[in-house]
Amino acid sequence: MPDSLPSPTLLGKVAVVMGGWSAERDVSLMSGQQVFEALVSAGVDAHAVDAGRDIASILASAGFNRAFLILHGRGGEDGQVQAALELAGVPYTGSGVLGSALAMDKFRSKSLCRQIGVPTADAHMVLNLAEAKLVAEQIGFPVVIKPTLEGSSIGVSMVNGSQSVAPAYELAVKHGPVMVERRLMGREVTAAILGQQCLPLVSMKGSGEFYDYDAKYIADDTEYLCPAELSVEQTSLIQSYALSAFNALDCSGWGRVDFMLDENDNPFFIECNTAPGMTSHSLVPIAAAQSGITFESLCMRILVDTLTAAELAA
Repeated sequence: MPDSLPSPTLLGKVAVVMGGWSAERDVSLMSGQQVFEALVSAGVDAHAVDAGRDIASILASAGFNRAFLILHGRGGEDGQVQAALELAGVPYTGSGVLGSALAMDKFRSKSLCRQIGVPTADAHMVLNLAEAKLVAEQIGFPVVIKPTLEGSSIGVSMVNGSQSVAPAYELAVKHGPVMVERRLMGREVTAAILGQQCLPLVSMKGSGEFYDYDAKYIADDTEYLCPAELSVEQTSLIQSYALSAFNALDCSGWGRVDFMLDENDNPFFIECNTAPGMTSHSLVPIAAAQSGITFESLCMRILVDTLTAAELAA
């Protein structure tokens, strides 16, 4: 562990909050177990806690000093748990209530990023199948039909023609509000952020039509390239966009900003993740390793960010 990190004992009793009740529960449990094991290995008094809706009272009553939040999706990554912990007075990792809520909403986060000059693909919210068909025709195929409030590519479909709109919409609407977005046909590139440092970019490609749930968490043939094969100018531009989006969305601590490139390698913001995956397949640990940051040190740096100036000075 680098000398710059404080003693693990300063962190007190730490809850690694995982699981929860979202569609991404299984991924969260995988991420949480990896984080838990890393913190224990670093000497932290860490405890794995499977979150229920009473998570704030559980943490407060059990005397936890802080929480490493590794919940994914709605209910854990959208500001709800963050707000509850604020009220309970339990410090936690990652973005606060506003940043978590804004980043979780793909449509609103895209709108805000567009306002500050970060390019993002044309997208529209749709209220029913008829609107989905109309918007898809207006944007022009291919399009992406996805839930606005989910992660891990849950409910996402690549739609190449009008005959595929209906099944794609029906899949997405199972998970709440739906958006139709212009599909970009270039590479997918992601920027991991730690504090205000943008780590080396990662590009990834699954064996299927796109980088879906299976490619992210199950398949062993997904290709990762870090640093991504981009020019110095392209890399700098994407990292600049990533930090601008991260800050505009009021995010903090750590996160990951995802981009798609068009056929000319121009980057377009897709979404911001405030509690990215921390599994063996995950992108933030890949970028951290390229920077010489071990997984254990990465977890510690994220957790140490919850310490106040007074605690660090003690």
